[in-house]
Amino acid sequence: MYVAKMTIGGRAVPGATTFEVKNPSTGQVIGTAPNASNTDLDSAVSAAQKAFASWSRQSDDELQAACLAVAAKINAHSDELATLITLEQGKPLNGLGSRWEMGGAGAWANYTSGLSLPMKVLQDNGQGRVELHRKPLGVVGSITPWNFPVMIAIWHILPALRTGNTVVLKPSPFTPLATLRMVELFNEVLPTGVINCVTGDDHLGGIGAAMAAHPGIRKIVFTGSCATGRKVMQSAATTMKRLTLELGGNDAGIVLPDCDPKAIAEGLFWGSFINNGQTCAAMKRLYVHESIHDDVCENLVAFAKSVPMGDGMSEQNMLGPVQNRMQFDKVASLVTDARKKGELLLGGEVGDGLFFPATIIAGLKNGDALVDDEQFGPALPVIRYRDVEEAIKAANDSQNGLGGSVWSRDIEHAKHVAGRMECGSVWINKHGAIQPNAPFGGTKSSGFGVEFAEEGQQEYTAQQVIFS
Repeated sequence: MYVAKMTIGGRAVPGATTFEVKNPSTGQVIGTAPNASNTDLDSAVSAAQKAFASWSRQSDDELQAACLAVAAKINAHSDELATLITLEQGKPLNGLGSRWEMGGAGAWANYTSGLSLPMKVLQDNGQGRVELHRKPLGVVGSITPWNFPVMIAIWHILPALRTGNTVVLKPSPFTPLATLRMVELFNEVLPTGVINCVTGDDHLGGIGAAMAAHPGIRKIVFTGSCATGRKVMQSAATTMKRLTLELGGNDAGIVLPDCDPKAIAEGLFWGSFINNGQTCAAMKRLYVHESIHDDVCENLVAFAKSVPMGDGMSEQNMLGPVQNRMQFDKVASLVTDARKKGELLLGGEVGDGLFFPATIIAGLKNGDALVDDEQFGPALPVIRYRDVEEAIKAANDSQNGLGGSVWSRDIEHAKHVAGRMECGSVWINKHGAIQPNAPFGGTKSSGFGVEFAEEGQQEYTAQQVIFS
């Protein structure tokens, strides 16, 4: 039994009450986490504000060195944190699982540590000198989801620290353990109060909502559903907080008729089923030209059958369970509806516990729930189209606009199609391959603001122009 504690002002804080954390593969309780009170949140914000006074005055080199020390902690404890991720999130240790997540977290931390936002001279002539400076905002509140509990936390934390901000972090109640341990480790190399972590089961304390409204927090970074993102935005409005919202996606993939169905099957599968489909930028809808539709389906199903699913602690498994009952029930409901309207090619039958088999359904169209709604799970609708204009129109017929992909042997033609898709990122012959040197963010209901690279780092700063 792992008994976790919050970190507030450099101290381990147990909380007045706790909640259980379960392994979705087995249903067993693997640990407990504290339920933070509003007083605990106030203490965390106060500690971060106090630390900000000196942390924000660190030189650029000092901030970089501190962030590299954080990155070193991630890499040194990668196996420990990967095991916690698998136990609480369910994803396998192997493949594109928790070890892969920890590798990504370390890579992002190292890259972000090297970014800098130097002063820019806008004018320097006989009429005067004008300088553009980037200044930290203050306390940043980070609210993270359950699908990538460590890597997404790193996406929030590192640019905040690198630009001289301090942090109060709240992980998902489904997956708090690895995040709490990670913050403990960071406090071994960071000054007291620079990063704090509070937890709550979201049914008693409402700590996430309290963070969004807290007057001492100057920016909220939130990754999660569109519905919750709207609530965060409403709560943040009272204090005019800065916001970065990376919300739900219903990413479309368009397969053009010149593709080799066998050659793209593996890429299509992992573009859709990475982390069991529990990924904002996973491919949630696949539009395939009628001339190769059946061949693509046949090869995609064949590859899917080769991917083992089971307890994430077993080295041979490549897919795990759906993380929680609420999400499992949503996927099951969408698949039940889709089976009445389309052709079930693979899966569909509910497994034991929270295991849901990789499911592929053809014969659907826009307007069907599995196509229109973000399933966030292991179920992919394949939609037949006749001409590319029809496919582009259908792909853009969504309230979401996070990512998309185009699959073709003709890269220039694929780029032309990509440029007409209404989403923040488009990949050619792959899907969801985000990287730390390229800004990432959505359009429409998928949020606003960007993460990663210099553009993402700027969102943690206020600009100040000095005229002399």
